[in-house]
Amino acid sequence: MIPKAELHCHLEGSIPPVLARELAARNGVALPDGMFDGKGHYVWRDFLSFLDAYDRVCTTLRQSRDFGDVIYAYLAGAAREGARYVEMFCSPERPAALGISYNVWLDSLEQGIDRARRDFGIEGRIIVVCIRHFGADRALAIVRTMVAEPHPYVVGFGMGGDEAKYTPADFAPAYRLARDKGYGCTVHAGEVLGPESVWAAIRDLPVTRIGHGVRSADDPRLMEELARRGTVLEVCPGSNIALGLYPDRAAHPLHRLIAAGVRVTLGSDDTPFFHTTLGMEYDKAGLGEAELRIITRTAIEASFVDEATKQRLLREIAP
Repeated sequence: MIPKAELHCHLEGSIPPVLARELAARNGVALPDGMFDGKGHYVWRDFLSFLDAYDRVCTTLRQSRDFGDVIYAYLAGAAREGARYVEMFCSPERPAALGISYNVWLDSLEQGIDRARRDFGIEGRIIVVCIRHFGADRALAIVRTMVAEPHPYVVGFGMGGDEAKYTPADFAPAYRLARDKGYGCTVHAGEVLGPESVWAAIRDLPVTRIGHGVRSADDPRLMEELARRGTVLEVCPGSNIALGLYPDRAAHPLHRLIAAGVRVTLGSDDTPFFHTTLGMEYDKAGLGEAELRIITRTAIEASFVDEATKQRLLREIAP
């Protein structure tokens, strides 16, 4: 089995329907009618209904232990498909709304990561993310908490949310603080919006990675610049196709990006919503074993994990 590594998946978006039902039962949450189809899958039709379904799943999270159970479940599944390392996007917004402190939340995630390492040998780390459409002040507050209360498993800072809201420059103070305190930085861009959003991100933010970034393929000059900089794109083909960015994998720009010399990784984004997994992304990429091994190596090289762990992982995946 080809060793794998993942840099782009969201904690709440990784909750499979069976776990959502378990969490709901444990926490006394009544799930709405129509949340699941006849096969037990989440029901959604377009981007807005996907966001609505995502929010409904989030309501099953009520206790600090829930977050640890979710990250453990994801790491366990990824390990069974050959994953050696995963960086998970984790937003402190949900636990904060529940009255769960930042440190208690992280302690639960740490326990889930440690259990997965013990049971499956997989390594996991956390990227704390802000929500773009919540604004720059919230983002800066999150980073201030992150740097004031450091945790060894928190290795980076990122941003998801609505690309159309605000500009990357608005978040530069938050990103500069994270970078100056030694955290790796990534940002979602070039998914819903075009190449201009990636240009703005690499111009105004200290990022070494771009979440998605697939619309960069629309601009040959941008691909040249990304290749020159060595900026890594966290590409999630299954997600892009499910959300209608591209009609199928043949139309997806993964191969064009690689041919242009852009460094890429493969991610699952929100696994149960898009009916994909990290293993499926590798299997359906249309690449040979040597190319897939390069993608895994790229992911580990571009990861934000400490250098000693990074070098150990690189040795472990060597053919």
